Amino acid sequence: MIQGKVLVTGATGDTGRATVNELLARGHRVRALAHGQDDRSKWLQERGVEVVYGDLLDFGQIRAALSGVQRAYFVYPIRPGILQATAYFAQAAKEAGVDGIVNMSQKSAREDAKSHAANGHWVSERVFDWSGLTVAHVRPTYFAEWLLYIAPMIKAGLLHVPFGTGKHAPVAAEDQGRVIAGILEGPAGHKGKIYPLFGPVEYTYRETAEVVSQVLGKSVEYKQISLDAFLQMLKSGRQIPAEGASSRNLYGELGGKSETPGDSFTVQHLKEVLVDHQNGIFEGTSDLVEKLGGRPPMTLEAFIAKHRAAFE
Repeated sequence: MIQGKVLVTGATGDTGRATVNELLARGHRVRALAHGQDDRSKWLQERGVEVVYGDLLDFGQIRAALSGVQRAYFVYPIRPGILQATAYFAQAAKEAGVDGIVNMSQKSAREDAKSHAANGHWVSERVFDWSGLTVAHVRPTYFAEWLLYIAPMIKAGLLHVPFGTGKHAPVAAEDQGRVIAGILEGPAGHKGKIYPLFGPVEYTYRETAEVVSQVLGKSVEYKQISLDAFLQMLKSGRQIPAEGASSRNLYGELGGKSETPGDSFTVQHLKEVLVDHQNGIFEGTSDLVEKLGGRPPMTLEAFIAKHRAAFE
């Protein structure tokens, strides 16, 4: 049992929300960091979560958020500033006496990553390691929630995406939430460890379209399109994420009408990880979700069936 409070950053996003749910189910006290008041933060408060507001790039706000906290989950979106945020978070955590942190990284994080975001995640891991804090790093492959982000397209019987023959095993956010909560309950043995997280089965996107078709009982056509065409489709406003999908917390406002510097950073990331995906960087399966989270990862079929209403 965690005696003190657990701070969950990104608490209105996919993995943050899943982590909050799992920690509450296990009887822990949760403080959630949110950017501002909205329906999502209200939902957290209604569940008994202490919600505080702030920005990971504001040292004073991070100090306040971590004050009195025993353990924490750190997640930073695909936007500039991760190294500044990591340094602020590590320093504030040391001051607060935090004894365990789970850091959300990504499967493509590595020293020679061409994506600025993926390279930044790798350096962020090293900063946490240098800090001397007890930190475990999780590196998930692509989320199953990507399908929710493009649910309107699937409703129309299409899966037109910029992915070719590369494979990955989609991992659901709720599985990651169980892993994060499991590590936070006993972080000492995980210090400095890196855990790649996967779903149970690898698929190409052509194969994913076949699975979606089978589960929904309708034809879903796969087609590889360029990233520019995909982004234009999002920016046109025709692809509004399904209710409850929060991929934009991670990937920025790609559906916006005009490009911002944050979007440029995100687009650069997406261009490079598309190459990584094709080159096998996101491939793999393992038993880590079950070992660390307590049960096997959700299958793609089960994920689609659970969210059937978003796709029909």
